[in-house]
Amino acid sequence: MNLAVLASGSSGNAVAVEYMGQMLFFDAGLSGKQHLLRLESSALPRAEAVGLFVSHEHSDHAKAAGILARKWKIPVFGTRGTVEGARLTGQKLKGIEFFSNGDTIQIGHFTIEPWSIPHDARDPSGFTITAGGRKLGIATDMGVFTPLAKTMLEGCNGLVFEFNHDINMLWDGSYPWPLKQRIASGEGHLSNCDAADALAGIVHSELNFCVAAHLSEENNTTDLVLKSCEQVADGRFRVFTGKPYEALPYIKV
Repeated sequence: MNLAVLASGSSGNAVAVEYMGQMLFFDAGLSGKQHLLRLESSALPRAEAVGLFVSHEHSDHAKAAGILARKWKIPVFGTRGTVEGARLTGQKLKGIEFFSNGDTIQIGHFTIEPWSIPHDARDPSGFTITAGGRKLGIATDMGVFTPLAKTMLEGCNGLVFEFNHDINMLWDGSYPWPLKQRIASGEGHLSNCDAADALAGIVHSELNFCVAAHLSEENNTTDLVLKSCEQVADGRFRVFTGKPYEALPYIKV
């Protein structure tokens, strides 16, 4: 299984996963043109797209879901709250497939397990994806790391995991007070410190990498994230940081 993080940050989020000639997309926060350009630049092996999963309705995750689904002629998967919040119903799509968090979904070679995350959206989801005996976890936009999140992410061979903000930069920064409160709340985003603590609790010998994701451009730095994440890794797994304006080269899970 191969992972391409096409964009990660408050300006847009998009991920592609490939295995044996099939490809799934997770989130669509880029324009259709940028999505194609970054998919190409990631060098992910060419594959047949089989579906798009949307984690929640916020525009940095869902604004181009309809465009992407029509381009690839693939169905969109999401909770009813996500699909309705993103206003995907009524669009001319190949299909909309509603799931409930806690379901198990089989598409081609992939098994997808969506699960509830604490975030200020209508019914948001984290995902684990299994194919070829490998397990990938995608968990961004979480206010707190819950026992459910820990259970779902244990045993993953690769992670896309939120390191959103440095708490001191957030409180000392220029954001309005209500926005600072929202970000730091239990339905907001994980700080570097909280993310590192969470990651430390799920590290195991078969974890190959973690992509630190959804870095705030205003309230975080790559150096701070790498310091937090690499202290946990301690050479046991590779650490990458997702980028808002370019794709990472694809990673083998």
